[in-house]
Amino acid sequence: MTQVDVSPLFQPFSCKSLHLKNRIVMAPMTRQFSPGYIPNDDVVAYYRRRAENDVGLIITEGTTVNHPSANGYENVPAFHGEALKGWKKVVDAVHGAGGKIMPQLWHVGTVRKPGIGPDKEAPGMGPSGITSAGKRKAHVMSLEDIQACVAAFAQAAADAEQLGFDGVEIHGAHGYLIDQFFWDVTNERTDRYGGSLENRLQFAIEIIEAVRARVSASFPVMLRYSQWKQQDYSARLVQTPEELERFLKPLAKAGVDIFHCSNRRFWEPEFPGSSLNLAGWTKEITGLPTISVGSVGLEGDFLDTTFSGKDDGKPVPTRSFDELFARLQQGEFDLIAVGRALLQDPEWAVKVRQGRFSELKPYSKTAETHLY
Repeated sequence: MTQVDVSPLFQPFSCKSLHLKNRIVMAPMTRQFSPGYIPNDDVVAYYRRRAENDVGLIITEGTTVNHPSANGYENVPAFHGEALKGWKKVVDAVHGAGGKIMPQLWHVGTVRKPGIGPDKEAPGMGPSGITSAGKRKAHVMSLEDIQACVAAFAQAAADAEQLGFDGVEIHGAHGYLIDQFFWDVTNERTDRYGGSLENRLQFAIEIIEAVRARVSASFPVMLRYSQWKQQDYSARLVQTPEELERFLKPLAKAGVDIFHCSNRRFWEPEFPGSSLNLAGWTKEITGLPTISVGSVGLEGDFLDTTFSGKDDGKPVPTRSFDELFARLQQGEFDLIAVGRALLQDPEWAVKVRQGRFSELKPYSKTAETHLY
């Protein structure tokens, strides 16, 4: 590889009490290595390794709030009860290695199937009890259910600050509970939580406001959102920049400090007539810092096999590091989240900083079954 100027990736970043040494974020990735839903010493070591190797900010795997229906997968960590002791070990280890870390607070909504998690009989639930154009019915959330979920997110955020985390990320993407309220396909409510785009934002707004009320003013609150869903890669919450503004402004007003904008590929323009990706448009509209994400450092063969048949079936192109660094340098977005590449290679950030690109380990799906 020709000489690459990596300096845009290794500039410091600050937002409120969060001070990062570089612009690299470890993307949240679901790991099922927490028996009893409690992060153990292997999980502690997994996060510590990334902190030791120059990752600026770690966002944890999705960790479930204290609501009976929050969990949808076995051996994913909770963020309440005994699990908090495990998370305290994670925080201390990451800080001891010079890193920063936030938990991703998560409720899976209708994705849940009974028999999973500590509350085996709890039903999956959502705004209208439907997933992906009505493919499956689940429990329709009552106002009491909504209030309980709002309170659970707020309590988790308060616990995160108490444990010493550097902020929190609220998971509002990829077809899980909060996103199910956003998406008109899964939200057919006729009360104040459904109908117009503004009404479909109300659940998230109440969560953000409740979180802000329980944490310090200087404690950063992030929101991850996406257009695409696990159930539909072509899904769109909004079609135009004007609609995106209607979506983002109320969330920013409610108290979001940083938006984590989930693209599948960081180089894809969000709307015709502009090269800006979703994070670029979000920063343009809100003026707030943004995180971009999407296939950073992945090889074409992996992308082809992963996404084949799930969108247009065509080969997936890759983009060079030069383009990523140029977009950062231009200020299109502020931070870049690295997912599978960092999952495979804990030393990814160090190798990039030192220009050791030939030593980067290509992604293998075995990384999903091991805690490297």
